[in-house]
Amino acid sequence: MAKAEIFAGNCGFNTQVETSMEGKVCKIQITSECAAIRRMAEELTEVEPFKEISFKRAMPKIHEVGHKHCTHAACPVPVEIGDKLALSTDVSIKLSK
Repeated sequence: MAKAEIFAGNCGFNTQVETSMEGKVCKIQITSECAAIRRMAEELTEVEPFKEISFKRAMPKIHEVGHKHCTHAACPVPVEIGDKLALSTDVSIKLSK
């Protein structure tokens, strides 16, 4: 099992993600203060990790579901933030096992 605690920055929302592998499938549990991320969590309950690491075959499910439910393009919950894509508020992501 792996865990992530995400403070998303400007919005002030916190999200917790727990994952566990079951065979080749990664089960995902998301708890969030953000309504958009909660909607995303309803649909994003599992992924196949090797399908998530490349855009070559298809859009990764995490990006697809994030785009569908999360209106803020620089939200660090469904995507990684690049330099200067968000307003200058610290984002923290704490990972643990």
